[in-house]
Amino acid sequence: MLEGDIGLEGLPPKEAPAAEAAGAVDGEGAPPGGPGAQAAAMRVNEKYSTLPAADRSVHIINICAIEDIGYLPSEGTLLNSLSVDPDAECKYGLYFRDGKRKVDHVLVYHHKRASGSRTLARRVQHSDASLASRSARQDQPLPGKAGPVGAGEPEPPLDYHEDDKRFRRDEYEGNLMEAGLELERDEDTKIHGVGFVKIHAPWNVLCREAEFLKLKMPTKKLYHINETRGLLKKINSVLQKITDPIQPKVAEHRPQTTKRLSYPFSREKQHLFDLSDKDSFFDSKTRSTIVYEILKRTTCTKAKYSMGQGEGRKKDSALLSKRRKCGKYGITSLLANGVYSAAYPLHDGDYEGENVEFNDRKLLYEEWASYGVFYKYQPIDLVRKYFGEKIGLYFAWLGVYTQMLIPASVVGIIVFLYGWATVDENIPSMEMCDQRHNITMCPLCDKTCSYWKMSSACATARASHLFDNPATVFFSIFMALWAATFMEHWKRKQMRLNYRWDLTGFEEEEDHPRAEYEARVLEKSLRKESKSKEKRRHRPEEPANKWRQRVKTAMAGVKLTDKVKLTWKDRFPAYFTNLVSIIFMVAVTFAIVLGVIIYRISTAAALAMNSSPSVRSNIRVTVTATAVIINLVVIILLDEVYGCIARWLTKIEVPKTEKSFEERLIFKAFLLKFVNSYTPIFYVAFFKGRFVGRPGDYVYIFRSFRMEECAPGGCLMELCIQLSIIMLGKQLIQNNLFEIGIPKMKKFIRYLRLKRQSPSDHDEYVKKKQRYEVDYTLEPFAGLTPEYMEMIIQFGFVTLFVASFPLAPLFALLNNIIEIRLDAKKFITELRRPVAVRAKDIGIWYNILRGVGKLAVIINAFVISFTSDFIPRLVYLYMYSENGTMHGFVNHTLSSFNVSDFQNGTAPNDPLDLGYEVQICRYKDYREPPWSEHKYDISKDFWAVLAARLAFVIVFQNLVMFMSDFVDWVIPDIPKDISQQMHKEKLLMVELFMREEQGKQQLLDTWMEKDRKKAEPFSNHSPTPPAPPDSPDFPGGAL
Repeated sequence: MLEGDIGLEGLPPKEAPAAEAAGAVDGEGAPPGGPGAQAAAMRVNEKYSTLPAADRSVHIINICAIEDIGYLPSEGTLLNSLSVDPDAECKYGLYFRDGKRKVDHVLVYHHKRASGSRTLARRVQHSDASLASRSARQDQPLPGKAGPVGAGEPEPPLDYHEDDKRFRRDEYEGNLMEAGLELERDEDTKIHGVGFVKIHAPWNVLCREAEFLKLKMPTKKLYHINETRGLLKKINSVLQKITDPIQPKVAEHRPQTTKRLSYPFSREKQHLFDLSDKDSFFDSKTRSTIVYEILKRTTCTKAKYSMGQGEGRKKDSALLSKRRKCGKYGITSLLANGVYSAAYPLHDGDYEGENVEFNDRKLLYEEWASYGVFYKYQPIDLVRKYFGEKIGLYFAWLGVYTQMLIPASVVGIIVFLYGWATVDENIPSMEMCDQRHNITMCPLCDKTCSYWKMSSACATARASHLFDNPATVFFSIFMALWAATFMEHWKRKQMRLNYRWDLTGFEEEEDHPRAEYEARVLEKSLRKESKSKEKRRHRPEEPANKWRQRVKTAMAGVKLTDKVKLTWKDRFPAYFTNLVSIIFMVAVTFAIVLGVIIYRISTAAALAMNSSPSVRSNIRVTVTATAVIINLVVIILLDEVYGCIARWLTKIEVPKTEKSFEERLIFKAFLLKFVNSYTPIFYVAFFKGRFVGRPGDYVYIFRSFRMEECAPGGCLMELCIQLSIIMLGKQLIQNNLFEIGIPKMKKFIRYLRLKRQSPSDHDEYVKKKQRYEVDYTLEPFAGLTPEYMEMIIQFGFVTLFVASFPLAPLFALLNNIIEIRLDAKKFITELRRPVAVRAKDIGIWYNILRGVGKLAVIINAFVISFTSDFIPRLVYLYMYSENGTMHGFVNHTLSSFNVSDFQNGTAPNDPLDLGYEVQICRYKDYREPPWSEHKYDISKDFWAVLAARLAFVIVFQNLVMFMSDFVDWVIPDIPKDISQQMHKEKLLMVELFMREEQGKQQLLDTWMEKDRKKAEPFSNHSPTPPAPPDSPDFPGGAL
């Protein structure tokens, strides 16, 4: 009997019938003593009582129901119990109605109820159910579902789908109770038409599941952690004092000198663990994990197979039994089919407000999710304690990545400042800006564009030097080594966390098959069986053997799906669809980039006809900026589209497990988003200006649009603009504004919808919401894939093209400082509490990071050698310079063209735009002059520069790869102190069990000695010879 429920055991036999008549109410709204109320009460007792049906004489009365109908007995105890707020006793939904049993998980479902009258309280206690009463429960409806709603007002009939869902819920909840869980239902909520099933795992279930899951729990044995000595100890103490102001004020974050020895939980070895406080031995995160494992493992059969009507009942009974055996559904399938609308663990309480009880959620909000603590370290141990290891590892990785961006940002700023300081000493840019050189350049487009002076590109040339100087080569090498160091540092940090979180021996087991996979296998097996039946029907009949037929029928249901699995032939249509769809989407991305190229060409031609000199002088900047903004908008839109398409493509593949589903989804989403984000940048870096042709023989797109050229200073400045705008735009718009705005907008829309659906009764609004009601209005947790994805894409911006934008690490650092607190606030305030998942690493993301790091070395080598002018300068300096300086470099990179060689219709409409007639114009390329025998052919200088470029790529790539591998080899994956502590733990565990075995042996020897002493007096006075050793009379024989 639970608190808040009133039993009738203490009433005399004569008063019991009257009390039963008055108390036979189960929240259905029937008058006391009415037949509907009695029937409902009988159903409650038959379904949820643990007593046999013949021995039941106790009816459960719900206090809220009594209060609603005005039935107030005169007993003082009842009045006292009614005077206490039951919601306060259960801490507003964190506990069951008795105020003792903690809610570990919540199932939410939609139900239909009459909206014209107020429904009475429907909070029903589910007690443990024995196997003997299972059959009685299966055929009874759940309380609060049937029966009269008001006096003389029948509840509207449910349609088949609702009845089907109710049947599945009844069966599933019965199976959960058989698994040992305790349930409590609440349909009297502020949210109209939504019911909640609260789940509690008792101690024996927690112990059983912890043993099944091999959860490592702390034992009573304490040991001291090896501390550093000498100089290292002094350095660590100084660092601790310096960093103390930026440490979070959390107990879990303080340095530990002792640690409890951990061991996989075992019911047989409970004496090893400190069980003085059983309520806190398993924390809320562990309890919710255990309950969710039971929810995934517990199944129910599909109701429509057992509730067939009409033609369904005429089907072959063997096939129906097979379907019942094979068509099993766990919580994931029930959620997918709408039987339940949500399943989640509860937050620990409110995080803000007056008189809020202190809890881990409030502590995390103050010390982690607040923007005011942006300068502090993250309380990773408390994050892991509250959200689990998988989410804890994500924030630990994000913290390490952000930390490592600090030295990269500092070096990037130094490189940028070096370019700024030396811009006035850069001879090539000075020559380009010198008006005395009077270099006339060829038109940038046909007809509308005229000749122009190289000095007009002075600002672009000076700005290019900020990012295109010798220091950028050093920075590229530094960032390649930085990426390798970051990966090694993270591996070491990961091992420290594994040791601290007792995950050193953890191995991920095979996950449960996904519901979609099981349904597909069932469909295949049934199709296979129907084909075999058709074949048997057309075969000649064999002599009847009833025994063989019975055995076949009995075994058919067992063997139906045992050996059936999806092969590549079953998945071939999905694989083909994946391939075609990915190729199509990549082609769409390329087509959009081509469209932007055409926009740039046509806009440049249109602006060239403008009469304003200021407009014509800023054509390049205007075209580049607008084109990049268009690219940014398209990238953001396609990112959302590609994310949805990647999920759909993964679903049609029907992966077997959730882990396989997640890995395939990540691979597809990353591939599509990588192509989407970097294709415009790749175009500017490696294709723009490479396939232009020459004056008089240009390359055209669709025979109309002439390919665009790079500026005289090269395309590196344009690449820098492209990279910076896309990177900053994605971070500001997609990562921050979307993450803040979209969840708040969804929450507001949900609030308006629930407010419109909620009843207008004043009492409903006055009553404080239960914890599970508040959490239901939050956004469901959608996984860590979007969080990792945006950081991996950012990591690509930081490493892939860092040679063109040394300030990328700085902007990434500033973004991540905000991103950490933004994600933390989202997890604490905007999302339902996720189910804690154990994990020892970040999974496939680590391999993607390594791949991006290796690719960055190759791309930076090509950017330095082909996009920048670093190699042409070196070639000129050491091969062609007359005085060993860069004087004359600009003239060396320009070729000459005779304007009389223009094709018909391509010459400028206004050849005298500069005020004089032009005979020879210059263009950037290595070609023979018009007065040469082989005019306009590629010169020897081109091949010399190309050979130097390719040689640089090979040397740079191999050198940096070797240095990265050397860093990987030098830095051990496991820190020395952690390996020593792990070895020490093993020795202590062996020592502990040896002592336990010695104690058992000593106890056994003591008992044998006592038995021997007791037997000695009898053997001295007895004439019979002593018993042989093998005899049971021998003292040791009985043992």
